[in-house]
Amino acid sequence: MPDDLYAEKILILDFGSQYTQLIARRIREAQVYCEIHPFNMGLKGIRAFAPRGIILSGGPASIYDKDAPVADREVLHLGVPVLGICYGMQYIAHVLGGEVEKADQREYGSALIKVVDSSDLFSGFDRSKEEMAWMSHADRIRRMPEGFSALASSKNSPVAAMADASRRIFGVQFHPEVAHTPRGTRILKNFLFKVCGCKPLWTMSSFVERTIKDLKERVGKERVICGISGGVDSTITAVLLHKAVGGQLSCIFVDNGLLRQGEAEEVMELFKGLYHMDVHQVDASQHFLNHLKGVTDPEEKRKVIGREFISVFEKKARELGKAKFLAQGTLYPDVIESVSFRGPSATIKSHHNVGGLPEVMNLELIEPLRELFKDEVRLVGAELGLSREIVMRQPFPGPGLAVRILGEVTRQRLEILRAADSILLEEVRRAELYEKVWQSFAVLLPVKTVGVMGDERTYENVIALRIVDSLDAMTADWTRVPYEVLERISNRIINNVRGVNRVVYDISSKPPSTIEWE
Repeated sequence: MPDDLYAEKILILDFGSQYTQLIARRIREAQVYCEIHPFNMGLKGIRAFAPRGIILSGGPASIYDKDAPVADREVLHLGVPVLGICYGMQYIAHVLGGEVEKADQREYGSALIKVVDSSDLFSGFDRSKEEMAWMSHADRIRRMPEGFSALASSKNSPVAAMADASRRIFGVQFHPEVAHTPRGTRILKNFLFKVCGCKPLWTMSSFVERTIKDLKERVGKERVICGISGGVDSTITAVLLHKAVGGQLSCIFVDNGLLRQGEAEEVMELFKGLYHMDVHQVDASQHFLNHLKGVTDPEEKRKVIGREFISVFEKKARELGKAKFLAQGTLYPDVIESVSFRGPSATIKSHHNVGGLPEVMNLELIEPLRELFKDEVRLVGAELGLSREIVMRQPFPGPGLAVRILGEVTRQRLEILRAADSILLEEVRRAELYEKVWQSFAVLLPVKTVGVMGDERTYENVIALRIVDSLDAMTADWTRVPYEVLERISNRIINNVRGVNRVVYDISSKPPSTIEWE
């Protein structure tokens, strides 16, 4: 039993960088466990966490801003190795008596750095070669604190990296976690393995073994209820629990009428046919449509769907008899987003996991995937023996097609969108793009346009296509789909979906846009 799965941990203190989750992903990819916590995490909590190393993230602030985030200074005196990235490095310099200044020129984007010390952090680097690195800063180190020496420099940053090797405190002005720093992963691994002395203990096979054991112990002989949707997260949650407690698990599948074409039948076939689980389907499609009548505001849609889901789910759960636990597929990004680096996050959209059920039904919550990123969840699925089709399924929003229909949700508009979306997904798979992109879907817009079909004037609906590349949905870029693929999708939708005479392609990135339209 891998009892040491969590024995060696890295703590990431978040100063608000858009790349903080990427730091965590890189560390996890190196098979070292890590967690992200706000910059103002107290010393008591840090000591209890017992990290092998601490990483101070970047952030948008200047160290001299009035409200600049400041961690407890004692973080640098715990005897634990520390790596500051961008703002994190400037924080180290400032706190330890160095000097940070406004750079003559803001350095943003790719830059060449010259390594002058190839020990520790830059072990394995050739000092005769320049390295590409991704910069994003307006301040720079003017004077290093006493005891520090420069490890690397760039044209605009004489101190692009620094270290006090005796105290094992390091800083880099660039972002080693991004792909634009080609050898950044090597720098992070040097910190993990050479400086912190970590071992690669964090594997998904060990996670599965440990999680099943923990679930058995926690659940005992009690019953568990799990809501399933057919998505990757809820499917893997249910399979983990089924392996742990078998017949003590009952799954509820609420068909809210907002699913894709043929999806309800696929979900039931998957769970009852493949895994022989105790699954109960509730056809509540008309119930949800009734409550969505006249609702056009995106946030109100989510609230209505969340509220009615609780109502339908609770009723079915009570019919099944008493249970002690409720399981759901919360992931680590959901946990991180619930507490921003400055406190509670601003509401961008209501969360897809329904938070009201445990309180309403007096159930204890089980979230076996809450420590994992999406790519780790997929690896868990593979460890459990799930098919590639299931493991690589694209994310689908909790409110379903309701947030892909702009304006009121009606049965007719759902039929139009389902047909268009089905064609899109079919062509994306045909072009072998389905697993290469993060998400691909159709959106029904609340506008009509003039067209000509069969020498007759038409005035019909517009479908927008949304296909994006992403690692974790925190940021995303629109996919450069070959024109011939877009042409096939457009022609098939316009020719085969009654009520559509125009197709457009969304070329906006996140940020500033979101992936979903609502």
